[in-house]
Amino acid sequence: MAPPPQQTPRIPAPPASGAARAGAAPGAVLLVVSSAVFLASLDLFIVNIALPAIRQAFPGEDLANASWVLNGYTVVFAAFLAPAGRLADRYGRRRAFLVGTALFTAGSAACAAAPTIPLLVAFRAVQALGAALVMPTSLALLLSAFPAARRAVAVSVWSAVGGVAAAAGPPLGGLLVPLSWRWIFLVNLPVGLLALAFGPKILRESKDTSSGVPDLPGAGGLVLGIGALTWALVSGSDDGWGSPRILAAGALSALALTWVALRSRRHPVPVLDLAALSRPPLWLACTAMLLFTVGFGSMLFGNVLFLTGSWHYSVIAAGLALAPGPAVVVVVSLTATGRLAGRFGPGPVAAAGALSFAAGAASWVWRMGEAPHYATELLPGQFLTGLGVGLILPSLSGVVGTVLPSHQWGAGSSLINTARQIGAVLGVALLVVVYGPAPGLDAFRRGWTFLAAVAVAAALAAAAMTTRMHSGAAPRPGIDQGPDADPPSGAAPAPSVVGPRSGAQPLPSAAADGVHTAGDHPDT
Repeated sequence: MAPPPQQTPRIPAPPASGAARAGAAPGAVLLVVSSAVFLASLDLFIVNIALPAIRQAFPGEDLANASWVLNGYTVVFAAFLAPAGRLADRYGRRRAFLVGTALFTAGSAACAAAPTIPLLVAFRAVQALGAALVMPTSLALLLSAFPAARRAVAVSVWSAVGGVAAAAGPPLGGLLVPLSWRWIFLVNLPVGLLALAFGPKILRESKDTSSGVPDLPGAGGLVLGIGALTWALVSGSDDGWGSPRILAAGALSALALTWVALRSRRHPVPVLDLAALSRPPLWLACTAMLLFTVGFGSMLFGNVLFLTGSWHYSVIAAGLALAPGPAVVVVVSLTATGRLAGRFGPGPVAAAGALSFAAGAASWVWRMGEAPHYATELLPGQFLTGLGVGLILPSLSGVVGTVLPSHQWGAGSSLINTARQIGAVLGVALLVVVYGPAPGLDAFRRGWTFLAAVAVAAALAAAAMTTRMHSGAAPRPGIDQGPDADPPSGAAPAPSVVGPRSGAQPLPSAAADGVHTAGDHPDT
């Protein structure tokens, strides 16, 4: 199921710059950047549907090891998204976009040729580095190419691309995997090569030399900390939770994450700007996002295994069976979430979304059996979980522009989306623990119960966030003055669930840490 397409950020329109001044064809720019975003978004969902086939291709690899094909990508993407945007601002957004596209394309080719699971995981990390460069720079390049009057439409198209890619991922993966799981990576090559061929001719360079040098060692520490924790979770059942290796991994994770937190407090351009968490609504939004995406990531991983393992669906049938969920997400997030959040506020809408997701997961616990009854057992839960995803993810992202001053929008977006990616990683890892070594129907029911429980916890966090937002009644300069407060140069767009109806436009900064589409996958 797809994360919803990113809603239009509401900040003031920047002056025309870059390609807009040079007269580059905006439609061509939109085509080039959207093609790369489509690849980054599509790849996660194709890989998800292909994971059972990848396991079969490497006999002896258990579920814990195979899960790193997903987790390795998400960990690297989560850690390097913010620094990649800052690097692009400083050294050139066009250059960063082309380098990112080249890395992603080369990584795809290497994944297709990978002879072992460890090498496949390593090449997935290369893909993730490329995606981390592509996602923020694509928006910055797009906005600089369009005149102010057309930016809202352009961003709406850009936003929808990720949702369309995610919806297309399961059925397309189902068609390709029977040929070979390697085709899910080879399909990226023609599009990536076309973007590299035409990108240098179409895209215009822009940069912000005043942007500080990002904390790349801090990003590396984040990869180490999250990676060690994830490894301990997926390996604990086999090694024993008290084994020296598991305890050492837990200690390494704690040390690395503590070091990142301490370093982030004093670095001028930290990988995580923890000062923004001093606002209770934001840290509650991050908590809700983390909890919800634990369940969301678990669902994406677990339902593929259930359909192919328990109901014995072919990969094609499984891909088609999962397609309605992403379609519901796209429709809800584009047509309903903004209006509801504008009327009731982001907190209640997010809480309702989490409860809808929990109801969908609970329906699977009660109704799913050994014999396949798709229309009466799986499909109703897909509609409920799709509704939930479409409501909660845009709503939580929109909190940033409501509770933070404009100069902290980029930091807040980075925190929200780091929580989103970490939640997806932990969801897969924890589901491996919940399932045990040989998943059967009872194990899948435990998994759906786990999904429902973390979604209810996310709803409680969203409700608490609503209470804290209402308690801070006094307007504060730069926070409650609305979206027309001018951000400093290089500030990231603050995601909004209000949509493009106002005249406000996003600022074209590649440091748009939180502004990305379904490539935020798990993946983003």
